[in-house]
Amino acid sequence: MTGVPQPVPQGDYIPARRLGNVIHTSGMTPRLAGVLQAKGPVRAGEPLEAHRAAVELACGNALAAARGLLAPGEALAGILSLTVFIAAEPGFEAHSKLADFASALLRRELGEAGIGARAAVGVATLPGNAPVEIQLVAYL
Repeated sequence: MTGVPQPVPQGDYIPARRLGNVIHTSGMTPRLAGVLQAKGPVRAGEPLEAHRAAVELACGNALAAARGLLAPGEALAGILSLTVFIAAEPGFEAHSKLADFASALLRRELGEAGIGARAAVGVATLPGNAPVEIQLVAYL
């Protein structure tokens, strides 16, 4: 995920804010150059694998937003918390398993320090009809 371009804000906000050694990202959807690459909702009967790319792209965008605030020579040390919002139809019950795709990406990028506290939350809709939105808190 290194080298992923900075996400393009879709409203009046910034991709991330840093305070000292902590970076909070805005919620990131699976967009590439501002264009949504997947649409929701996540359906109960679908294989989870059908949403892996969307989850990884949204998580990669959040990671890129955090890395965009690093000074030369700095690196992210780990993740404090990860929140995965899933636009899921009624009956969908695999929120945590879908969020595991994001956790796996963060583990690949940052090792064990990429795994922090986590919430996987089902919602009715997300911006642009995205299937997933990811927000994280990282530290240096």
